[in-house]
Amino acid sequence: MLLAVLCVASLAIGTQTVSLPTVWQAVTDYQNVGDQWIVHELRIPRTVLALLVGLALALSGTLIQAVGRNPLADSEVLGINSGAALFVVCAIALLGLGGIWTYIWFAFAGALVAMVLVYLVGMSGRATVTPVRVLLAGVAVGAVMDGIGFAVRLGHPRAFDNMRFWDAGALDGRPLDVALAISPFITAGAVLCLVVSRSLNVTAFGDDLAKALGGNVVRTQVLSLIAVTLLAGSATAAAGPIGFVGLMVPHAVRRFTGPDWRWILAYSVVCGPALLLAADIIGRVVIRPAELPAGLVTAFVGAPVLIWLIRRRGTDRP
Repeated sequence: MLLAVLCVASLAIGTQTVSLPTVWQAVTDYQNVGDQWIVHELRIPRTVLALLVGLALALSGTLIQAVGRNPLADSEVLGINSGAALFVVCAIALLGLGGIWTYIWFAFAGALVAMVLVYLVGMSGRATVTPVRVLLAGVAVGAVMDGIGFAVRLGHPRAFDNMRFWDAGALDGRPLDVALAISPFITAGAVLCLVVSRSLNVTAFGDDLAKALGGNVVRTQVLSLIAVTLLAGSATAAAGPIGFVGLMVPHAVRRFTGPDWRWILAYSVVCGPALLLAADIIGRVVIRPAELPAGLVTAFVGAPVLIWLIRRRGTDRP
């Protein structure tokens, strides 16, 4: 119900408020008159993209927290979005690629490379691997990749101009073709989440105990890695690096579902899109007539949540 209300609000609210009857006409009987054009051509693609990106970020964050047994994990915090963004920027600036169907593959590669680097750095040395240690590795890897990305932008003004709004995690200005392009990959990632959902509760006990209980740890980890790559890569390619959605949603959902990862994944399908839609709507009205990108709104909310989670007792234990 809340998600439906937010979808209607997303179609009606913006720099120019559109009446609900006009919204209904634009959706059911588009005539290209008056404010119907705003709803049909601008806000419907934006709303659909927010639904898909919110779903992808929430599911990827839930998988990372479940498989990594890390309550601080998120595709942005661990630098996965930064890796995808870096590879997209390089594809556009250095290779001259311009369409999402061409550079989305680079987003997948960047997300995968970032994940591997973070866990290699986090597991290096003799110290015990903890959630905070992996978090620090993610922040470091993400900072390096962000720095390289900014250097590439500054060296290629055309790419920098084209990527300004994308880089802030904005949902506006994307045609419906962008949402259609990422939908197959997000669907595949969601199906993989369904496949591994039963085994996530077993792997939460640790590798040794999970194997003793009959769980296939390697299979769960590999499928989860593929799913996170598809979900985080698709979301970043379409909307830019939007952070903290995957961090906040699992913690919020867990408060009324309990620790069962199957239910957390199920409710994340609704809560992730709802959170991103709400952030996008807030961004449209908070500094009217200008707009604040949804990625900045989620960062304003998500950063204090991350600090609160770090300060909680027990988050430094694996």
